[in-house]
Amino acid sequence: MLRLTELKLPLDHAEDALPALIAHKLGIAPAELLRHSIYKRSYDARKQKLLLVYIADVELASAELEARLLEKFKDNPHIRPAPDQSYHLVTRVDSAPAVRPVVVGFGPCGIFAALLLAQMGFKPIVLERGKKVRERTKDTWGLWRKGVLNPESNVQFGEGGAGTFSDGKLWSQIKDPRFLGRKVMLEFVKAGAPEEILLVSKPHIGTFKLVKVVEHMREQITALGGEIRFQQRVSDVLIEQGQMRGLTVQNLQDGSSYELRADHVVLALGHSARDTFAMLHERGVYMEAKPFSVGFRIEHPQGLIDRARLGQHAGHPLLGAADYKLVHHAANGRSVYSFCMCPGGTVVAATSEVGRVVTNGMSQYSRNERNANAGIVVGITPADYPGGPLAGITFQRQLESHAFTLGGGGYVAPGQLVGDFVAGQASTQLGSVEPSYKPGVLMTDLASALPAYAITAMREALPAFGKKIKGFDMFDAVLTGVETRTSSPLRITRGDDFQSLNVKGLYPAGEGAAYAGGILSAGVDGIEVAEAVARRLVPSPTGRGLG
Repeated sequence: MLRLTELKLPLDHAEDALPALIAHKLGIAPAELLRHSIYKRSYDARKQKLLLVYIADVELASAELEARLLEKFKDNPHIRPAPDQSYHLVTRVDSAPAVRPVVVGFGPCGIFAALLLAQMGFKPIVLERGKKVRERTKDTWGLWRKGVLNPESNVQFGEGGAGTFSDGKLWSQIKDPRFLGRKVMLEFVKAGAPEEILLVSKPHIGTFKLVKVVEHMREQITALGGEIRFQQRVSDVLIEQGQMRGLTVQNLQDGSSYELRADHVVLALGHSARDTFAMLHERGVYMEAKPFSVGFRIEHPQGLIDRARLGQHAGHPLLGAADYKLVHHAANGRSVYSFCMCPGGTVVAATSEVGRVVTNGMSQYSRNERNANAGIVVGITPADYPGGPLAGITFQRQLESHAFTLGGGGYVAPGQLVGDFVAGQASTQLGSVEPSYKPGVLMTDLASALPAYAITAMREALPAFGKKIKGFDMFDAVLTGVETRTSSPLRITRGDDFQSLNVKGLYPAGEGAAYAGGILSAGVDGIEVAEAVARRLVPSPTGRGLG
């Protein structure tokens, strides 16, 4: 099998154009091409004429022909042997250990850690403080429609994690030499995600489809002997001489608590489990402050972004709603960039704490809402919020509480027109762009919503972005505050064995521990951590475990 890259064709090419192009590139007769499959499809809009760009895997008439072509094109980087992307479990046991591994958190990282442990026969126990995804969805809508927050069941907490209420983006820039991302994607498709996610260059699922996928993955885990306990919050850890020995778990359904023996614990907390971070810090688990970003959500008409990015091809069904990625290095040394861009989506209330306002973005699979939105955020470092590992959380809370006050209460968010923000004047009414955030937006002055250095950098960046995407700095575009949960404000540091630096048997993982930055990378990290647990649980001939 060969893999060919950079195969470019017009947008509306004929169905037989791709195999014809492959045969032409290889210099073979069409009959010598037995079959081909599209591995990835993207588009190149850098020139006036938009082109589709394919990566294709090709099967030829004979092994001899393949060997001859590989020799002929040995210096061509776009014609190579197709890599083996199949996944193989590191071990498989016939019976689970007496003390089963525990996974804390059931977002993307926790789901894949639990799934892999279940596939290997370890029958993991999963503890999730939130509710099942459909019950959680009702609670989340309660905040959006009625302004009523459930601190244990919301955008941040519950089955599926924060990624459930997002665009469901499934791409990442992580290094992935073992093609674990492919394993993640195949498991999603197996659980009901559209097969298209295996093909397009920037795949996404969307919230409604992701709900069903998460449910099906839960069913797979339980069918393999895993146990998933919802509304179970870890309130304490038992550590003896640097080794995990157990957890104290609070049953949020009745308020009771119980002790759970646990020698191997995967911490897949997500980036908003602030009370759990504080408890772990108090128990001496090593962690450190890390950089993250803060800013606002920006909304434009999706049609404006489509026209600016796709020109005459805007609205083509094969291309869908256009996205963007922007960065600006401001004169004051700060970097301003777009984050979690949601084409045809909505801005959502994403707080998990009473009396605080947090924004995020979400899209459905169709991406057919009227507005495009993205975070416009400014990078900050621990030097901006000194005070130890938990200082970033304090900083986030200050911004979120102030946003609640600026919005006038009831989880209404403060907002401002881009034109007024750049000019340094308060907004008193909306223009042509209707903000999508619920429970609502109060037009005001956002100058006090972020530190002065961030406001200065953003006022410089928005006109600069307007030069890259025509209309981006349109006066009536809406900024909604605040975006603070871009990533975890701390890192629960681990070693090469994926265990905490000072607590053996504790495996910090995913976004909350700062080892992932989205659904795909969190899933990959969950797989790698599950493999690390398996290596400790299964003795090798040397008695040291696998690997």
